Amino acid sequence: MNFELNEEQRAFVDAAAQFSREMLAPSAADWDREHTFPIDVIRAAGEMGFCGLYCQPQHGGLGLSRLNASLIFEQLAAGCTSTTAYLTIHNMASWMVSTWATDQAAEEWAALLTSGQKLASYCLTEPNAGSDAAALATRAEKVGDSYLISGSKVFISGAGDTDLLIVMARTGGSGPKGISAFMVPADADGISYGRREPKMGWNSQATRSVSFDKVAVPAHYLLAEEGQGFALAMKGLDGGRINIATCSVGTAQQAVEDASRYLSERKQFGKPLADFQALQFMLADMTTELVAARQLVRMAASKLDNGDSDATTYAAMAKRFATDVGFKVVDDALQLFGGYGYINEYPLERYLRDLRVHRILEGTNEIMRLIISRRVLADGMVSIT
Repeated sequence: MNFELNEEQRAFVDAAAQFSREMLAPSAADWDREHTFPIDVIRAAGEMGFCGLYCQPQHGGLGLSRLNASLIFEQLAAGCTSTTAYLTIHNMASWMVSTWATDQAAEEWAALLTSGQKLASYCLTEPNAGSDAAALATRAEKVGDSYLISGSKVFISGAGDTDLLIVMARTGGSGPKGISAFMVPADADGISYGRREPKMGWNSQATRSVSFDKVAVPAHYLLAEEGQGFALAMKGLDGGRINIATCSVGTAQQAVEDASRYLSERKQFGKPLADFQALQFMLADMTTELVAARQLVRMAASKLDNGDSDATTYAAMAKRFATDVGFKVVDDALQLFGGYGYINEYPLERYLRDLRVHRILEGTNEIMRLIISRRVLADGMVSIT
């Protein structure tokens, strides 16, 4: 087992870190304060390949492994958590189009998505179907060469600002096998958007509800086959959980670096804060827990890349652990800044607000615990090889 990055991986990290420093970090506080969706910067990310990291090369994607994509997302999150989180969602939607769209639909959309010229949102959650995604009620009825979609979705990232919606809708009976996945142009007749939800964090991307009133989409916009939507959603969620865990690690790493620098610069009682052993111990624990979280995330990504039978369980473990640890590390970093950490002149309070939702989305951490425990109770133990 090799924990060292190879030359190609270091090149990915360096490129992402430079983009993060130059294109994300300088404006992140402004985007948060002004609730700005930085489309131009996202398109610039697309020019770097960051909008199609694991999409098919024939569609303009980089075809990277989930592990390599995680390395990139970690660096980007250090610059702006919220914008990077949207990029992970867009990448998931782009990957679904690149992987399961019909040839005709892929020809129309895939290259535009992987380049960042067009942006996508992912529509799964409903008012009464959050953690219980299999209970969703949005329906798609086949009428001639089209499907008519009716229903509603909530908490949709980027909704109202994006060009394509990946929509999970029921084409069959109750339960997961009755769900299908569709590509839906965001400006199609019959779509309406709710208000931009006032949120604690993630302010560089809008969160809105989306309503569908007999929205007609061509039959060739069906992804894979009827009844496979839930399976596609679950495949997407494994990667999504690793991605959001990665964003927590990247932001927490930046918080540790900020805190370390602050401890060296700030003086109290005639000496730098870094000279106080209690604060040294606090920084040591933060760093140790962060390294452990990073290694679990990368292990989960590797399991997913290799098609391991325990990949879903490891993705759940990584998401649960890294998002909890990331939030705690940032909270501790804010504590090290004292009163300055609480004011928005410094980025710590923004890091904290942005990371809080990571313990909720892509399946709450309570649901992650259910996934993990059920696997352990069924088979005794997850594999360690």
